[in-house]
Amino acid sequence: MGNDGGSIPKRSELVKNAARTQTTSELKATVLESLGHAWKHCALSGLPLDMDAVVSDYRGRLYNYEAVLRGLMPSDDETAEATPASFGIRSLRDVAKLKFSKSGGKWTCPISMKELGPATKAVYLVPCGHVFAEVAITEIQEENCPECAEAFTKDNIITVLPTAQKDMDRLEERLEALRSKGLTHTLKKDKTGKKKKRGLEEAEAGEAGEDDESRSSKKRLTKTDKKADKTSGINNPRTAELTAKVLAEQKQNQRRKMAESSMPLKTSAARG
Repeated sequence: MGNDGGSIPKRSELVKNAARTQTTSELKATVLESLGHAWKHCALSGLPLDMDAVVSDYRGRLYNYEAVLRGLMPSDDETAEATPASFGIRSLRDVAKLKFSKSGGKWTCPISMKELGPATKAVYLVPCGHVFAEVAITEIQEENCPECAEAFTKDNIITVLPTAQKDMDRLEERLEALRSKGLTHTLKKDKTGKKKKRGLEEAEAGEAGEDDESRSSKKRLTKTDKKADKTSGINNPRTAELTAKVLAEQKQNQRRKMAESSMPLKTSAARG
């Protein structure tokens, strides 16, 4: 073609050079690579996981507690793509604080002493949150947590970062059953529905006097949220420190925005 000595490739030649299907071993390697990243990074923020403050949702995904807390707080940033709500997290009652055993700086199963990660299928128990290798929990067949002796049922054994469809389906069915009873993933009462209903009633009753009543409504919701946080089972000195830090940053941002919004008014008054 074009007298340049070249030739048009035939269909058979193109097919030979087409991308081939991955082998079983290659697919497994891809899954392990993906799991390795999920075991080390927060699903919400993408930052490295803090071993001392890891929480998990009903699907077994892993998050930093601070990232979930920040995402649940009111924010003026509408550009954020990943939010707790996009993962099905409506309150701190939707995540369980995980309790890992450490050995040599690694997450390990306290029963089998296997390192927990992409190569070992792990589970945690609700409501206590202790994490084990699945094979260890299966073999001991206990009805009480081996670490804290808190009772649990087979339904409340949560697979960490499940990859098998049967595990994913089981966790979805479990949550549906809990919600039908008015419960959350952590077996606590679901209060999000009550908050929404109360908020709608207040909005309908106070459209004329929105300023005063909206302020009081926000205060009531804030108090309720704080109360829910205290009963969510994620209270310890470290998480309390994180909560205070986030609240302080939020107040500082609000003061800065108020100062910026008042600057044009002061400038125009000075000119007049």
